[in-house]
Amino acid sequence: MSKDFSEAVNVADKYPDRLYDLQLLFYAEAAKYNVLPLDNTRIPRVDVSIRPSLTRGRTEFTYPGTVTRIPEGAAPDLKNKSFRITADVVLQKDNEQGVIVTHGGISAGYALIFDSGKPVFRYNFANIEHYSIGATETVKPGKHTIVFDFLHDGGGVGKGGSGTLSVDGKQVARGRIEKTVPFRLSLDETFDVGEDTGTPVNLSYDVPFRFTGKVEKVTVKLGASGLSAADRKRLRAAEAKAKTD
Repeated sequence: MSKDFSEAVNVADKYPDRLYDLQLLFYAEAAKYNVLPLDNTRIPRVDVSIRPSLTRGRTEFTYPGTVTRIPEGAAPDLKNKSFRITADVVLQKDNEQGVIVTHGGISAGYALIFDSGKPVFRYNFANIEHYSIGATETVKPGKHTIVFDFLHDGGGVGKGGSGTLSVDGKQVARGRIEKTVPFRLSLDETFDVGEDTGTPVNLSYDVPFRFTGKVEKVTVKLGASGLSAADRKRLRAAEAKAKTD
């Protein structure tokens, strides 16, 4: 190690017996911990949904306060489905700003943020199309519950849907997200609560864009079951109205 601290010199030919012992040890440990068979595929391995995961099958996730750097395979999978994000926050002033929850970054992703005191949901489709559903008025200081509901159109992967943003049970914004990311948000971006540890979802803010208020809790519910029948009816009615306006 003193002569080759980074182990950059290949000494396999010089120590064939040691190499053989290490090979046997590797395969013994690989068999013990269910690593075999070795997966040499490339494109399929990009899909984190096929990997072992402690979160697969879960439909509800709760995060108390700031949490950072959760990899995509262990984060709530919002792709190709309806979902609800509920954030309990405490505002000290009427111009709070910062990230409530985000996943992904400049290549693709979403973020629920406060922008100059106004809650906004931003969605980035492969950095080709950007969507924003945000309130037009600031939220006053105090405890508040911010909810973003997304009702997926269904009918296949990558489809769009309608979204509504509510503050304390009152709808403050609605809109369409015509295209959604079908398979993976990023190779290296993560899920964060309270700040953004990667790249921004769009260039409207600079990372880490820490929330200046307090995030008490963020809950993510997946699937239409996360929305009540009344919520689904309300979203469908809002969508129909938007099409006629």
